[in-house]
Amino acid sequence: MFSFFKNKNINHNNDEDIFSKVASLLIHIAKIDQNYTAKEKEIVSKTILELGAKKENIEKIVSIAEKNESNSNQILEFTKEVKNMGEEDKEKIIEALWTVVYSDGNSDMYEENLMRRLTGLLYLNKKKVGDIKERVKEKLNK
Repeated sequence: MFSFFKNKNINHNNDEDIFSKVASLLIHIAKIDQNYTAKEKEIVSKTILELGAKKENIEKIVSIAEKNESNSNQILEFTKEVKNMGEEDKEKIIEALWTVVYSDGNSDMYEENLMRRLTGLLYLNKKKVGDIKERVKEKLNK
């Protein structure tokens, strides 16, 4: 599903940091409804693994991301890395975010608001984000 880390010339010393920032963003949206579930944590772990993180590092990355998210009061530090990725890569991250949002079967106004903010912060086309949202909803309803 995700292959952008494999295709980019990334400084491998920073891989773990990049993965933890993406995971922090996913955790932030998971926690916005005040209910960070095991299912959402599993989605975060699976996403980071699909992004190219080593299986043996997933637990550490998620743990770091949970601490970073808890100690942060803004999402800008998490979106910096994602903002600099290619359009296709950002869309894949948005798909993972919508998957977390709908992991409990619905979205609330806070999750919807955050996704609108992220659309702007990541310089994404609103229509594409809406299409991704509908695709995720359809996939989860099957």
